Amino acid sequence: MAARQPAITSLKDQGIIGENNSGFLEFLGSKKDASTVAEENRDRGMVYDAIAKKQGVDAALVGARRAKMNAERGPKGHWFEKADGKWYKK
Repeated sequence: MAARQPAITSLKDQGIIGENNSGFLEFLGSKKDASTVAEENRDRGMVYDAIAKKQGVDAALVGARRAKMNAERGPKGHWFEKADGKWYKK
């Protein structure tokens, strides 16, 4: 995951992807570097599953919590999805 971070940040900076309200990356336009995004989302899913199992909660709740944190901490210029499904640029 750490090795993919520069590519992920670049895609976010270009407005190609954003952070959805489930804690995963989502395309907003062209599907540039689709394999990188798919690998990142797969790994995030595995992490959310592990945390959920440890905490005794649903993985979707872990992802939603992460999405909220990503939106709060994310830099200006990046895209985020609100809980109601509406996208905004910070």
